Order: sequence, then structure tokens, then C-alpha cells
Amino acid sequence: MRPLRLLVLGVLLFAVAAAAPRQAETTHLKIIVGVTDDTAKWMNRQEGIVGVHRDLRLMAVRVTIHWKPGQVRPTRLQQVYLHRIARMVQLNDRIVLAVYNTARYAPTNARLRNQYCSFLRGAVRRIPLIHDVEIWNEANSPAYWPQTDGAASYAALLARCYDGLHNRPGPINVISSTASRHDPASFVFALGDAYRASGRTRQLFDTFGHNPYPADSAEPPWVLHEGSDLIAEGDYETLMNVLRTALDGTPQPVPGMRGVTIWYVEDGFQTVAPPDKVRYYHGRENDLHAIPALSPRGDRRVVDQATQLRDAILLAYCQPAVSGFLNFGLLDEDRLGGWQAGLLWRDGTRKPSYDTFKAAIAEVRRRDTDCSRFRGAPSA
Repeated sequence: MRPLRLLVLGVLLFAVAAAAPRQAETTHLKIIVGVTDDTAKWMNRQEGIVGVHRDLRLMAVRVTIHWKPGQVRPTRLQQVYLHRIARMVQLNDRIVLAVYNTARYAPTNARLRNQYCSFLRGAVRRIPLIHDVEIWNEANSPAYWPQTDGAASYAALLARCYDGLHNRPGPINVISSTASRHDPASFVFALGDAYRASGRTRQLFDTFGHNPYPADSAEPPWVLHEGSDLIAEGDYETLMNVLRTALDGTPQPVPGMRGVTIWYVEDGFQTVAPPDKVRYYHGRENDLHAIPALSPRGDRRVVDQATQLRDAILLAYCQPAVSGFLNFGLLDEDRLGGWQAGLLWRDGTRKPSYDTFKAAIAEVRRRDTDCSRFRGAPSA
């Protein structure tokens, strides 16, 4: 099936979902649950996909924009994207804006930091209802940030953008970003060292953003990685110990104190397409441990995306300093070398895991999960 036809099918599906009435939002949530997904910025009309967001009762949608050195304002195409993102906000989506690129384009000196942070200030000035801004992506990963003096240059970027964004009127939530791989502990320790050495008297971030991907899609979220440099969701206590040590003696509150928390900005579990959906995908699968969206006949011996997502969301809910969980993807990529952890197959139809994700959101809204019985949850 051609991409245009797929897009038409997706738009039709989203339009049906848009007819669902919006329920009243719950306030004072312990945790927000949402998705990282750029689908809406590529669509001329956002009502349909926002209808899916409403049906799930998502609390946030993270949307990304690429930045290159020299930019202090958006390109024409980025202006189109920002216009569409603004439309999502008008339709009551809470948008988390992430602006980044690959390591080649990282703003690692003062001139580039000024340009990048100016770009961010312009974006939130253009869309003043965006209050959540993520500073780059996975700064401890060599794919996104040069690792020579990487922690020090990233600390300088956080500081520059924090000050610029907090000088604007209205609330703002500045989010940092690390990945579960590439030794995040060493990176955070180095970040703390650079922070102390700078003599800075203000904090660096409002929210510590971390992408706690497991070793593979079949690994349960609560697994510990002792003897490894991986810090996944189950390694919450390790992450907290790293943050306490790294930030000791700095003005930066540790997550769990003075309104600062941890958001799991990306997580997800890749699925294998069933026979009737295979034609919508192409290429070679990049995850040897991709799992079914739902185990055959509910066989609990088979790991599936539905169970993984429920466990990941509720585990995050039970971790005291965590206040955000975003699944990476709503609509699958068609390229198997990409990412297939969405809640919709590539043709726009719902995966069997969709309803489980929706039910998990409803559960965290009720705030009635018994964490004392939840595997991997911290003990009091």
C-alpha cells in the first residue's frame, strides 16, 4: 500500500476518534502519562489525531523539532510544524517540545548555545501555552552529543537555556535528557563536577529527563542491572543515588525535593506485526527481541507489549520522585529498522495493547494502585 493511502486511512481513523467527547481533566496527578510522537506535525489537520489523544486521555504529547547551528528562528517548514503544534495546544494537548539534532550539530560553544537557546525562546514566545521544553536529547549518547567534555558543555547549555527561558513571563519546565545506555551515571557525576566548578548559584533544570529503555523489548521494566552501566526503569534507586551524589553541594534540588522530579521522556517495547499487518512494514527488524502486542490467547508465559506497558507505567507511578512517563510512539514507523513501539499499527488501526495502555492511564488517574504489591516498587 502506498504511503499516501496509508495516510488517508490514518486520517479517517483519527477523525472517527475525534468524535469522542472530552472528559474532564483530573488535577493534582501524581504522574502524567503520554506519548512521544511527531505524527500531528506532519498532518494538515490535527483534530483527528488529537481525538486519539483524547480517547486515551493522554496527559502530554512530546513533539520534536530539529535545530542546526546558525538558527535563531525557525525555517519556513519549521514554522509550519510550529503552527500545527500550536493547533494541538488549542485543542487542549499539553505539548512537550524537544529541540535537538545529531552530535554533529550540537551547540557546544558559547555562540551556538546563544543561538540554540534563542531558538527555544522564540518557539515558546510563538506558542506561549508550551510550558515544557526539553534541552537537546540523550546528552550522554555519542549519537546526539560529542562526548569529549560532553558533560561540561551540556551543563553550560542547560544553564544558558534555563536562565533564558525562566526570564520569560509565565511558567516554564526545563527538562534535561539522558539515555539508559552509554554510562549515564558517569555522565551525571561529570555534570555535577562541572556545575560545582562553574560557581553557578541557580539550578540547571526543573525536571530530570531520562529515557529508561530496558536492555531489550522483552526485558521486564522492573529488572535490575547490577554490574552494568545501564540505568533502566528498574534501576530507580541507583539513579536516585547517582543524582544525590552528583548534585551534592550544588543549588540544584534532587528529584523529589522542591518541586523537581524525574520524567521518563521516552520508553517503549517494540512489537512484531501479525500476518495481516506485515504488508504495511518493510525492511529488516532491528530488535531481535520484539514482542507481540498481546500474547496468544492471553498466555502469560509469553511477554507482550500490553503487559510491559502496564508494568512500566505503574512502576513509574510507584517510584516516589517520578512524575512523568511517555511511551515512544503512537503510530508505528513503517521501516522495521526504525521503531515499532506505538499503540497503532502502521495502517492506523489499534493494537491489542491500546486498551491496556488506556486502562493504565485511567488507573493512575484514580491513584488507587497498591504499590506495596507491585513488583520492583521501592519499599516506602
